[in-house]
Amino acid sequence: MGTKVEQTKEPIRVAVTGAAGNIGYALLWRIASGDCFGHNQPLILQLLEIPPGMQRLDGVIMELKDSAFPLVHDVIGTDDPELAFKGAEAIFLVGSRPRTKDMDRSDLVAANGPIFVGQGKAIDAVSSRDVKVITVGNPCNTNALIASANAPGISSRQFTAMTRLDQNRAVGLMAEKAGVPASKVQDVFIWGNHANTMYPDPRFGVVDGNIATEVFENDWLQGDFLETVATRGKAVIMARGASSAASAASAAVDHMRDWWLGSNGRIVSMALPSEGWYGVPEGLVFSFPCRCEGGEIIVIGDLPIDEFAQSKIEENVAALLEERNAVNDLL
Repeated sequence: MGTKVEQTKEPIRVAVTGAAGNIGYALLWRIASGDCFGHNQPLILQLLEIPPGMQRLDGVIMELKDSAFPLVHDVIGTDDPELAFKGAEAIFLVGSRPRTKDMDRSDLVAANGPIFVGQGKAIDAVSSRDVKVITVGNPCNTNALIASANAPGISSRQFTAMTRLDQNRAVGLMAEKAGVPASKVQDVFIWGNHANTMYPDPRFGVVDGNIATEVFENDWLQGDFLETVATRGKAVIMARGASSAASAASAAVDHMRDWWLGSNGRIVSMALPSEGWYGVPEGLVFSFPCRCEGGEIIVIGDLPIDEFAQSKIEENVAALLEERNAVNDLL
């Protein structure tokens, strides 16, 4: 027998692109079960696929209906972005061409940029003016920048890119090294780009009540730890033969849940258009340490920056400026 859910709220419209792909498939069940928006928040799921993926999407929708989720009031499947995004209050931009073993980052930027032009225009045309958008499809920082630039009627602060997977990888690695559950590791976060330049900053982290930089040796934190987090996506591809899916979906839920319901004072990683914080050029979609309250993202703007962190921030700025320059004609 299913759990009885007390529903006193109006359903919200949640859009997911690439909904029949591996990440979308893992993501939809977490959203539908209430893990993301709360266990008393009804939903209408609006699922977007490209035309060749529509038959597969039909099967996903059958399975969603067969799961009989109490929170799901309707499921809409379409290959029309304007139908998928109509009235949406939360959008997961998952659909993009995944990276394969032989692709470098510039190939990924070129292949995926045009997708996010069309999606940005559709969001601008039909979504809620208060929509919260998370870009999961890579290169996610620059894809978020493209989508936002093509949605001038929506505040750029409502477009974010996901670096929570990198944060979760860092937390998992620290927990394993310290021999504690992941729940005992807090306030480790990511600077910069969701790419191998990204910097998992351990300086404010707490591991089982102890300061992370006192638990672990600096050589490990700036060596194997950083390298493992930065290259974990590639390692998963090599081991699994496909890019991260379930962990990416889980991170997307974490990101949106904290944005929607609040991070309860915890520091979390979110990439959003810079307003000049920490010297990052305005408009560049960059991961910062954030807290979420009342549906708003608050960048923590006064953390001390040491020489190593500054060098990593500058490295990420350079990489993201290069990506932005490569898609200037799409902005």
